[in-house]
Amino acid sequence: MANGTSADTREYERMLSGELYIADDPYLKEHSLKRRRLVQEINRSDYDEFDKREALFRELFGSFGEGSYIEPPFRADYGCNTYIGRNFYANTDCIFLDVARIDIGDNVFFGPRVSLLTPYHPIDAQVRNEQLEGGKPISIGNDVWFGGNVTVCPGVTIGDDVVIGAGAVVVKDIPSHCIAVGNPCRPIRAITDADHEQWQRKAREYRAWKEGI
Repeated sequence: MANGTSADTREYERMLSGELYIADDPYLKEHSLKRRRLVQEINRSDYDEFDKREALFRELFGSFGEGSYIEPPFRADYGCNTYIGRNFYANTDCIFLDVARIDIGDNVFFGPRVSLLTPYHPIDAQVRNEQLEGGKPISIGNDVWFGGNVTVCPGVTIGDDVVIGAGAVVVKDIPSHCIAVGNPCRPIRAITDADHEQWQRKAREYRAWKEGI
């Protein structure tokens, strides 16, 4: 083609750019199938095959930082469009629908059944019935904790040092250094120096107890 783009990857490139595309495209189906086989292999592995799963995680994802781990089972559309930082942990049954890019920072913890959903579908039924859909990226900062059953919707950015309460549905951006809850999810208060001091004190008490065992 004149623009140098091969015909069989055009739908995939539209998908990643956020434009409408057809998911039932031969290249997309083949590419997704290969990635889902990796997910299947991870989910079928014996629980103590940690080294095997780490190698598969690194093959599946766009990046997978040192010290990161995902409890099986989990699901991903592609995996290669998800970029994970250091010391990430996800509990069981998490879902990453990464038809658009997903970025996850360092020291991020997910409770069970967290869903990161980048796909969107047209409001107009006629267009939607033509199988047209799109995707918007999701970005999550550093030092973030999600409770169980949190859902993050397309196009959302979550800042650093954020706690999202269990069951929240995040439809708008969440700023750094706050606790946010609800459906739709909204910040309810800042994370303060008093919070820091309280939890540092509790951590010191634990370390003292541990040293005394």
